[in-house]
Amino acid sequence: MTVIVAFVLALMVSGLKGIHSENEAVYNKKGILSAVSGQLGKDVLTLSNQEVQDIFSKQIEQKVINMKGEELTPDQIKAATGGTATMADQIDLGKEAKKPEADRLLPIFTFKGTDNKTYNILYVRGKGLWDEIWGYIAFEDDWNTISGEAFDHKGETPGLGAEIKDNKSWYSMFTGKKIYNTKGEFTSVSVVKGGVKDPTNQVDAISGATITGNGVHEMLRRGLKYYEPYILKNKKPTTQN
Repeated sequence: MTVIVAFVLALMVSGLKGIHSENEAVYNKKGILSAVSGQLGKDVLTLSNQEVQDIFSKQIEQKVINMKGEELTPDQIKAATGGTATMADQIDLGKEAKKPEADRLLPIFTFKGTDNKTYNILYVRGKGLWDEIWGYIAFEDDWNTISGEAFDHKGETPGLGAEIKDNKSWYSMFTGKKIYNTKGEFTSVSVVKGGVKDPTNQVDAISGATITGNGVHEMLRRGLKYYEPYILKNKKPTTQN
């Protein structure tokens, strides 16, 4: 009986593997699209699997760069991932985070909105209070102004650190912030306690979630800096006050 049950379970796992893989891929794509939900004009969570795939095929251009800011070909991506990926949405970002920094691959997702504007979505990953946190940050075509964002986490405390994902009134404060100052110097966006002093590149911390807030601060500073070699090749001159 044990052998029979084990055989049936093995068949079920094997038979459902494709479905599980598809659902995981769609879940990740929804996370990416959440950063441009304002441009989509709809709640990403309500999209069907097919709608998500259609948006990716029609409105998303995928690129992969290395830490030098060089765009990679599908063959180069395949070689760097051991044959597991040829496109940005196929990269195991958790595995990339464990590589030496110089060897990591960085995905870029360029979304073309119905307004014919383009929005560049970058990926960042860091450490919260209990476990990993990550996010997708969308930029206007100046590669400086944040147009949308989506954060997620593996195990932050509900009502506290988990607010980085659940509290729209908090994470939406990043929209409109800049990551470069008027001198063209990289500043990132800081998460600060005690009130924002620079509305250009600071947001208020979440009350009672200091460590998670510090994690977001560090994740953005470090993660966006990784993209700077590519950003500097593409960004428009800084003109804001």
